[in-house]
Order: sequence, then C-alpha cells, then structure tokens
Amino acid sequence: MDRSAQPNDELRDLYRELILDHARSPRHFGKLADSSHEAEGINPLCGDKLKLYFRVGDGDIIEDAKFEGSGCAISVASASLLTDTVIGLTTSQAMDYFTAVNNLLTGDGSGTAADRPHVNLSKLRALQGVREFPSRVKCATLAWHGMNSAMRNQKIPVSTE
Repeated sequence: MDRSAQPNDELRDLYRELILDHARSPRHFGKLADSSHEAEGINPLCGDKLKLYFRVGDGDIIEDAKFEGSGCAISVASASLLTDTVIGLTTSQAMDYFTAVNNLLTGDGSGTAADRPHVNLSKLRALQGVREFPSRVKCATLAWHGMNSAMRNQKIPVSTE
C-alpha cells in the first residue's frame, strides 16, 4: 500500500466532513432583520437559491451576516462558511476573501496573495475539492458572488449562468 497518498486522503476526508457539517448545520442561517446590505443568488442548473444579509457598521466592519434559502450541500456549506468568515472583517477584507476564494475555485488554486496577510483560507480550502467537478464550482461560488453584489449595493439577483 502506498502510504504517501494517505495524508492527502485524510485531508480530503476531513474537508468532506467539514462541508457536510456546514451543510447539515449551517451557521448564521436565517433572516437578518436590520441588514444594511443584501443580495439574492440563483443557480438555475442546480436549483440553489440564496439570500444573503449583512449588517455593516462603523468603520465598514461587517457586524453580522446571515443567509437563507435552499440549495445543494455545497451551496449551503459555502454560504455557511462565508458568513462564518466575514463577520468582524471590513468590507474591503471581505472582498479580498471573495477574490481569494474565487481564485481558489476557478483560478490556479492558490487563492491567496502575499499582500493580503489577513486572508486565511484554512477552512475554506474544504471547497477546493469541487474543482474536480466543474458544474459544482457554480454551487460553491454562488454565495461569494452574492456577497460581492451586496457589498457593491447591486440590486439585480446574481446568477451563476
């Protein structure tokens, strides 16, 4: 048996478990009554529908974030991870995460930039496995594109098509 593959398999299993945990028990699920920024996202291919809510306060700090809607496990887990990640960040830092996650899932896979030391993709790397399934990348990026739209105050629903 080739033991060199074992650490990668264990890491992949850990990431799968993290995705399943966030899909089964999403964090920050529900409507945020006093949101200052909102966005809707639709993935027609998979049937994912999300609404994201953010409350941005003084200093452009994201004080709270929630989401509601329905979707596949990857879409829900990604939205849960997003909300967990951005609370407490400035909107600029959150946008740096958008760029990093988008690159992680659709670019060269690195997802980070040396000039953004606040970007920590440790948990978010769990989403990287969807790169093996191109049609699922849209599920994983839907919430992130929704956040991008919300932070830019764009009112048109985001679609992954």
